[in-house]
Amino acid sequence: MSRESEFAEDIGEVENAEHGIVATGAQAAAARETLEDYTLRFAPRSYRKWGPGVVAISALGGIAYLADFAIGANIGIANGTGNALWGILFFAVVIMLTGFPLSYYAARFNIDLDLITRGSGFGYYGSVLTNVIFASFTFIFFALEGSIMAQGLLLGLNIPLWLGYLMSSVLIIPLVIYGMNTLAKLQVWTTPLWLIMMVFPLFYLVFQHPDAIGDFLAFSGGTDGQGGHGVSFAGTMLAAGVCLSLIAQIAEQIDYLRFMPPKTADNNRKWWTAVLTAGPGWVIFGAIKQVVGLFLAVYLIMNFAEQAGVANEPVHQFLAVYEEFMPHWLAMTLAVILVVISQVKINVTNAYSGSLAWTNSFTRVTKTYPGRLVFLVFNVTIAIVLMEANMFSFLNELLNFYANLAIAWIVTVASDIAINKYLLKISPKQPEFRRGMLFNFNPVGFVSVIVAGTVSIMVYFHVFGDTIQPYSPLVALGLALVLPPIIALATKGRYYLRRTDDGIDIPMYDEDGNPTDVKLLCCVTGIEFERPDMIASAVPGPNGEKQYISSLALSCDKTGEHVLPPQPPHASTT
Repeated sequence: MSRESEFAEDIGEVENAEHGIVATGAQAAAARETLEDYTLRFAPRSYRKWGPGVVAISALGGIAYLADFAIGANIGIANGTGNALWGILFFAVVIMLTGFPLSYYAARFNIDLDLITRGSGFGYYGSVLTNVIFASFTFIFFALEGSIMAQGLLLGLNIPLWLGYLMSSVLIIPLVIYGMNTLAKLQVWTTPLWLIMMVFPLFYLVFQHPDAIGDFLAFSGGTDGQGGHGVSFAGTMLAAGVCLSLIAQIAEQIDYLRFMPPKTADNNRKWWTAVLTAGPGWVIFGAIKQVVGLFLAVYLIMNFAEQAGVANEPVHQFLAVYEEFMPHWLAMTLAVILVVISQVKINVTNAYSGSLAWTNSFTRVTKTYPGRLVFLVFNVTIAIVLMEANMFSFLNELLNFYANLAIAWIVTVASDIAINKYLLKISPKQPEFRRGMLFNFNPVGFVSVIVAGTVSIMVYFHVFGDTIQPYSPLVALGLALVLPPIIALATKGRYYLRRTDDGIDIPMYDEDGNPTDVKLLCCVTGIEFERPDMIASAVPGPNGEKQYISSLALSCDKTGEHVLPPQPPHASTT
C-alpha cells in the first residue's frame, strides 16, 4: 500500500469511526500533518512495511552532502594531514560508540531521538532543550551546504554569492513541503548519478597521479603546504572537535531507522546489519569523505598554486579532477551539477528535520500546532542569515563551538541508555515518551547537558587558560558520560517516571519484544492508534467507561484534563 493511500485510509477512519469524536483545532491539524509520516510520535507497525535493507539504503541516501569534503579540507589545512587523520579516527570511534545505543532504541522501539531523549533522563519538557540543539544542527549544516551550492553557481554561472545563497535556500522549500514521500523518491532517483559523478573521478585521479598520495601524507598544513604542523594531541583534538559537530547526524539517521520492521528470529541478521550500517555505520562513509576532501585539497595546493585559496571548496576540488580527463566546459558543467545534486539531497533532509524539531518543541510548550510549513520557512531563514554572514570563512570556529553542545546531548543520552538502563538498572529500560507518564523535567539528563555544554564552551573560549582550550570536546564528552549516572544515583532514579501504570491492560510488547500492533480508539481525534502510542484518559466516557487518548492528542490538550494524576513517589524500576 502506498503512503498516499494509507494516509487517505487513516483520514477515512476519522470520518467513519463509529465512536469518533471530530478533532478540532490543534489536534486535528496535528493529526492531518503527522499521519503521513508519523514525525511527531511513535511509528506504528501498520505503516512500517519496508524491509531492513530498504530502510538502511534510504537512511544512507541522506549522507550525500559535500560538507564532509569541506570539513576534511579545513582541518587538514589548519592542522596538517597527520592531526586531521587522527582527529577523524577519534571522531569515528566516538560516533560509533555513542550512535549504537541510540540507533538500537530507535529501530527496536520505533521512535525518533526526541522521544528517546524524553525518557532517557530529560523529562517531557526537558528534551525541548535538546530539540533546539538539534534544530541548530540542521540550519548550520543547511547554511554550509547552501554556501557550497552558491560557490558552484558563482563558478559555473557567474551568479553572485548573495543571490546564490538565496536561490539555494528557496529552491528547497517546495521540495520539503510534501514530507518524506517526496524526499524518499528524490533520494532514490538521484543516488546512482551522484555515486557515478563522485566515485569514478577519484579513482581516476589516484590511478593517474599515484604521487599525490605521498604529497597528501606529507602535508603539514597551510595553503602552501608548509604549515609545519607535526602530529600532537592538541592538534588532533582541534581537528576532532570540528568533525564532532557532526555527532548530531545520528538524529537524522534515526528519522529513518524508526521505520525498521519488527525484529524477529527470521530477520535477526538482516535487522542487525541494517541498524549497524545505517545507524552508527554512517560515520564510516562520512570519515572517508573527509579524508577524500583533504586529499583533493592537498592535490590543488600542490599542483595549482593559484587555487590554494579555494582548495577547501568542493566545487573547485571536483572541477580540478574532472579537468584531468575532459574539456573545461564539460568539467565545469558536471562539477556544478554534482554540487547542486549533493546540496539538494542533504538540504531537503536538513530543512525537513529542522522544521520538525522546531514544530515538536513549539507544540509541546504551547499545546498549539502551527503547521510544519511555518517552521520550515523559519529554519531556512536562519540559514540564509548565516550564509549572508559568510559563515564559510569562520567554519572551523563555528563547528568547534557547536560540537560542544552536540557532544553534551548525544553522549548524555547514550550514557543514560548504556549505563543507567543496562548497567546500573536505575533508569527504566523500556523507553517512555508520553505526557503524564514522565515528569516535566528530569535532572539526570537536563542538568548533565547544561553542565557539560557550559563547561566545555568555557574551555573553548579560553576561560581556563590556553593549554586546555583544544580539549573542549573531551571535556564535553567526559562530563556527559559521567554526570548522568552520578545524578541518577544521587536522585535514586525518582525523576524518571511520574507513573508506572498507563491505565491500559493490554501488553505493550509482543512475544518477540516488539511494540504491539493492537489498536485503540482515541477519544479526542476519533482515530485508532496502536497501543504503544496510547494512554488512558483521565476523563471517563459518556457512560463512565474508560477512554483512551493518543500521545499526539494529549500533547495538544491545553486544559490538561486528560492527563492522569501522578502515582505515589517511588524509585523507577526496570
